Amino acid sequence: MATDATDLFTEMFRGQAQQVTGLFGQLVPAEGTPEAETAVQWAEIASRMHSIWTEFQVEQLGKAKGTPHYADPMKWIATAEAVVRQLPFSDPQIQQRLWGEAVDLVNGVLGQYGLGPRAGLKQDNGEAQPELPRSDRRFADPEWRRQPFFAVLHQLYLLFADEVTRMAGAVEGLEPAKKAQLMFAARAVVDALSPANFPLTNPVALEAASRTKGESLVRGFENMLDDMRKGQLTHTRPGAFVLGENIAVTPGKVVFETPLYQLIQYTPTTDKVLKTPLLIFPPWINRFYILDLNAKKSFVRWAVGQGVTVFMVSWKSADAGMAGVVWDDYIAAQVEAIDHVRERLGVPSVHTIGYCVAGTTLAATLAVLARKGEADKVASATFFTAQVDFEEAGDLKNFVDDQQIETLGKLSPEGYLDGRYLAATFNILRGNDLIWSYVEKNYLKGEEYPAFDLLHWNGDVTNLPAGWHRDYLRDLYRDNRLVVADSMQACGVPIDLHRIATPVYIQAGSEDHIAPPQSVWKLTHYLAGPWTFLLAGSGHIAGVVNPPSSNKYQYWVNDARPDTLGAFIEGAHEHPGSWWPHWAEWLRELDSAEIPARGKRRPGGRGDKVIEDAPGRYVATR
Repeated sequence: MATDATDLFTEMFRGQAQQVTGLFGQLVPAEGTPEAETAVQWAEIASRMHSIWTEFQVEQLGKAKGTPHYADPMKWIATAEAVVRQLPFSDPQIQQRLWGEAVDLVNGVLGQYGLGPRAGLKQDNGEAQPELPRSDRRFADPEWRRQPFFAVLHQLYLLFADEVTRMAGAVEGLEPAKKAQLMFAARAVVDALSPANFPLTNPVALEAASRTKGESLVRGFENMLDDMRKGQLTHTRPGAFVLGENIAVTPGKVVFETPLYQLIQYTPTTDKVLKTPLLIFPPWINRFYILDLNAKKSFVRWAVGQGVTVFMVSWKSADAGMAGVVWDDYIAAQVEAIDHVRERLGVPSVHTIGYCVAGTTLAATLAVLARKGEADKVASATFFTAQVDFEEAGDLKNFVDDQQIETLGKLSPEGYLDGRYLAATFNILRGNDLIWSYVEKNYLKGEEYPAFDLLHWNGDVTNLPAGWHRDYLRDLYRDNRLVVADSMQACGVPIDLHRIATPVYIQAGSEDHIAPPQSVWKLTHYLAGPWTFLLAGSGHIAGVVNPPSSNKYQYWVNDARPDTLGAFIEGAHEHPGSWWPHWAEWLRELDSAEIPARGKRRPGGRGDKVIEDAPGRYVATR
């Protein structure tokens, strides 16, 4: 099952152990000396790593060949390298300039250590404090400056990284989409080539190996092989979180289900509740419990505490039986869930929330209902980081050219796309944070994984119907058809977003790299009814999951009706903390009518047939 990338990591781990063992073997220390004991220790480490690797290889012999490695980031990096080859490194003038800059950099750095023609080491309390010209948080550890070799190494790398990025930005004659793809590929390649990512060029990893007498190498090697077995990078401690025990724990019942989703109703905690209930549509690319991580972070628990009757859709992870599911089915499912909540509670309408792709779908659902004359089924719609106009959809657009869309079919022989592929894609968008920092910590240094609920959710992948995913990338991301009136249809009618007159609340994240705020803002251009736009601090997840108790970040609002995001920001007022109370106030201003929290407002009560306790079976389906 090993891939080229993982083979590379493996060989580096083995090579390091063998080099160290060889070094001590050459010294031939006298028996019984400390040096001999050290040599024996390293020989044992090398032997253990060799045995672990041999067992792994034997284990993999029984598995089918050709299994796709969805989560191997180096597969995409290898493709990106081909893109970066078009940079003009062979130009003699560029080579001469780079050589001169490199020589000057090396001499300048060595001079800080009293070496070379520019020797002049700075002294502070008797210790050397080199002043290096370039900085990066990946090289913040003092080990990168303790020895001149590693100081020169990472400084040359940063010079190279800046030059590659500059070259990519200077390439002319490319259409904007190809230019953006080149820039993204260039950043991905230079991030992958960082000396921090390899054991023999990472002094922090070498120090850990020396300090632990090689045990960190063994732990890191085992961590890497475990990830190779499951085809996915690990970000958090395995077994630290259990659904229904310490995540997704807000009390509730599954009150309805179809082959595509389960519908959860949460138990009220107030004597009275808003008459109009709230129905949340999370993205089916991820598990629903991002909005119910734990008691302190849970948007669901907080909303219930505000006197809101909350329903949550829990989408089923796709399998071969869902090969024929398309976007139309998800739109129909949203309409069905809206109707079921209305019928169950005997109310004319519901408030709705759509998060990310489910928000995009909610916009289509509202347009369908409007076309059918049923818009009054939805009292309001809130969009969490959702896009409808994909012209400026961010770095994900680098994965939607014709070749990559065609490749999806090859990755989905059974009609569904393995969630590990998507996880790798999203990890690549933030490679240093979600790939390479974990390679360093958990592979090179052998550190223990943290128990972090958000990272557990991030790695709890879901499979997608391949046909839906391909069409979504092609029709929305590539061709931007959703904003073209009547270009698409669902539930038997054309989709025209301009028909949406439902009151709308739009939330965007100021640092969102998946749904950039300038892209989310464009929803305002297609609405016929009243809308409120709010810009939250942070990104795609933390910008949404920001409870008032955390006292983190901020949000911006603008009571005027500006035409552009720039005008919105220019006239916006900043408020500290969570935006959730602002949203709750907006919801109550629409309709503040309350009723007692009894009858079917309390799921599973007398005479109320339910299916099972929350969080239900579907969220646990792999």
